[in-house]
Amino acid sequence: MPRNPRGREHRPLPEKITDLAANVLDGTIRLPKFQRDFVWTRQQVLDLLDSIARGYPIGSFLLWKSTVNLASESSIAGLAVETPDGGEETAYLLDGCQRLSTICGALHWEPNGDPESFWNLVYDLEKEQFLHRDDLADPPTSQMPLRLLDTPSIYFPRLNDLSSELQARARTLFERIIGYEVATVTLQSTPLSEIGRIFERVNTRGTPLATVELVRAATWRSDFDLLDEIDWIRDALARKHYGLIDRKLVLRAIAAAADKGFTTANVEELPFFDTPALRSAVRATEEAARRAVDFLTTEIGTPTAEALPYANQLAVVVELFRQVPRPTFSQYAAIRGWFWRTALTGYYDGWNSKKMAADTAAIQRFRDGARQIDIQCPPLSTRLWTADQYRRDSARTKALALMLAAAGPLDLRTGARIDSGRALAMTNDMQYHHFFPKAWLMRQETPYEEANLLANIVMLTAISNQAVADYPPAAYLKDEIDFCGEVEMRRRLESLLVSPQAFDAAMQGDYKAFVSARAETLLAWANDLIGGERPADEPGADDPEVILRGETVEVVDTSTDD
Repeated sequence: MPRNPRGREHRPLPEKITDLAANVLDGTIRLPKFQRDFVWTRQQVLDLLDSIARGYPIGSFLLWKSTVNLASESSIAGLAVETPDGGEETAYLLDGCQRLSTICGALHWEPNGDPESFWNLVYDLEKEQFLHRDDLADPPTSQMPLRLLDTPSIYFPRLNDLSSELQARARTLFERIIGYEVATVTLQSTPLSEIGRIFERVNTRGTPLATVELVRAATWRSDFDLLDEIDWIRDALARKHYGLIDRKLVLRAIAAAADKGFTTANVEELPFFDTPALRSAVRATEEAARRAVDFLTTEIGTPTAEALPYANQLAVVVELFRQVPRPTFSQYAAIRGWFWRTALTGYYDGWNSKKMAADTAAIQRFRDGARQIDIQCPPLSTRLWTADQYRRDSARTKALALMLAAAGPLDLRTGARIDSGRALAMTNDMQYHHFFPKAWLMRQETPYEEANLLANIVMLTAISNQAVADYPPAAYLKDEIDFCGEVEMRRRLESLLVSPQAFDAAMQGDYKAFVSARAETLLAWANDLIGGERPADEPGADDPEVILRGETVEVVDTSTDD
């Protein structure tokens, strides 16, 4: 087990919870802006106070002492927080905001506002329970306002008119709340990169603390909010159906645009940039992201961010188009080749710091005149499609789907161009089919894993998918050949990347021979794409209508204006 270096032992120390609350109000402990607003219910407030009064544990508190200057909140529980003079180190509250908000509000609320405030709280000495009041009138003597606990000179004189039993309860309440101690862990000299991981592990009840939120707090100014800037970029890409991308991915792209790189360490350098430099990096990222999405939709054929095999590819494409904003014809081919090579070989299965640095260096070489985006990828083989399973959301399946769409697939029954954008949405399995139906193969005692190979997947319309059902290829292909002829059927199959050899194997019911032949065709097409081949153009408005057994099938244009 790795040991912490000297000075990094995060031992919990006891502190009075009332002292912690006072330190928050006087600014000794600051609330970074990534903390959530107060979200507890009235009952949760009462439950916490009851636990404290009974001496129950309420969990530890986590502080971080750092020289990093994080933007902090100016109020807690509706109470103003003082702004102390800056020092060498600042203590930030990372975990415990909801609990300390409750203590601050309960003990320091002033009854000069809303009578139904969360903090209009009393302890009923007769019922021995905490209550919310809904008026500003002085409560009966048997109900002790919690705001008086912090002012003993007012609290104790109220006890004079009570019975000895109620007086004892009131003194016990005072001692337990004012003297209540909690375990407080203070992180010392801990880098920003570790804070999010530590927070996520200790804060099992709350929202994980993301790097984006930490960097936002460290770069926040009254006229600059990094989170707003990131969401502005996402909103711009949403018009092109690329809005559902992770904020951290955009943050990596911004760090690269600041001439740093994609790694977490690079991201952590952003707080040391001045606001104009950050604005410049954000604007450069936005412009490059628009070009990147245009490239992905037109040159690769990915209609949405979800269709990308690996989300991290987008960050790299954005940086490519920042450094090479107007690629030449040959550069476009090189970028296409890079995309297919990384998508098909699984290069981004693990995008670690080493690969991020390699990507940054490769982009710079490409900008400076290299003919290719030179990164180390394993060679392709047919095993990619004969060993991996079809799983709708897997990167391998998404890569295959893009390959099939790039070939300009024709529907098996109609001969019409398949709407690749609709098929690549990946929310509708009816756009894909096992060429040898799984049900039929399993009746032949073929194991499920073998029947579900990627090499057995073709792209079909939902209508054809339903018609094929679980019939063997020899049966459903013959029905269509009788209608359209074998030459036409072979043409349609070739657009589905089913070669003549694979067709012959299918007609003979030889599944293993079909898989072997089709995998060779997929490999050949993959190599063409890596070589810079453009995907087949999408069908346009001039496509002829399709006649299916005497019925007109409408080809619907599902595109929308940006």
